[in-house]
Amino acid sequence: MKLCGPKCSLCCTLLSAWGIVQLALMGIFFFIKSPAFIEDLYIPEEAHHDANEYIKALDESYHTIAVNCGIAAGMYVITLIISGWQVMVNQRS
Repeated sequence: MKLCGPKCSLCCTLLSAWGIVQLALMGIFFFIKSPAFIEDLYIPEEAHHDANEYIKALDESYHTIAVNCGIAAGMYVITLIISGWQVMVNQRS
């Protein structure tokens, strides 16, 4: 069953592979709390006044974003499987 053409399926396969690599690395870096990503964290204004609340909000934000990156990488795996299947379907015909 052909869903897309050969060029589109190859492009989607390459983009999915890159998305998996990028999001997996970002998820790992957020999981280990890399300071390079501190500007991407969401910290509520209320947490800026107390050091303990700030650290708690920082940890929660790192964890949330790491999980979100993992979920997005998993979605890219599904896209990679579908687009790789389409590459094989287009090569056969």
